[in-house]
Amino acid sequence: MTSTRIIIFAKAPQPGFAKTRLIPALGAAGAAELAQQMLFITLHEAQAADIGTVELCITPKIDDIAWQDITLPLGIEITDQGEGDLGARLERASERAIDNFESVLLIGTDCVEMSATLLGEAALSLHVHDAVIHCTADGGYALLGLKRYSAVLFNDMPWSTAAVSSTTIARIGQLGWSLHIGQLLHDVDAPQDLKYLSPKMVVG
Repeated sequence: MTSTRIIIFAKAPQPGFAKTRLIPALGAAGAAELAQQMLFITLHEAQAADIGTVELCITPKIDDIAWQDITLPLGIEITDQGEGDLGARLERASERAIDNFESVLLIGTDCVEMSATLLGEAALSLHVHDAVIHCTADGGYALLGLKRYSAVLFNDMPWSTAAVSSTTIARIGQLGWSLHIGQLLHDVDAPQDLKYLSPKMVVG
């Protein structure tokens, strides 16, 4: 492996489509505004990490009207998430990267603690481990890094439950892979998570 690809999974930051669980607190427009801020912060940190190609894997496709007013930064690859549940989408993306002799960091845009430093450290972990994970306080994960591929990590996963990270860790163990578990992180998904936002992030 000579480089580490960062694949960022994101929805178009449109009212009623992105960050819908925050609509009761922020309104549809406010939730979409926050989604856009978090998308651009994540892209900035991924590019600043300078560890390999940054790929933005999106839904809907880039030619959809939902993206027409969003100016994405130069230097990123843009791909379509495609069909299926989250597991199917993550599986395809990870297989594609690893087939191209790259290790891969799979992340979303929900974690405001995601940083260039953290991404760089995760990539370094893959020099000595088969996988790296940063779990989130709600039982999911904000980052999964891999230098080997297995569909086991994505199929029949209890997505959107508190068992995602523990199930993933258990399955990595069953594969016999070495794993580095990084610091616990926090996603901003629900109104009670807004306390994790930086004071610099203005919403509404």
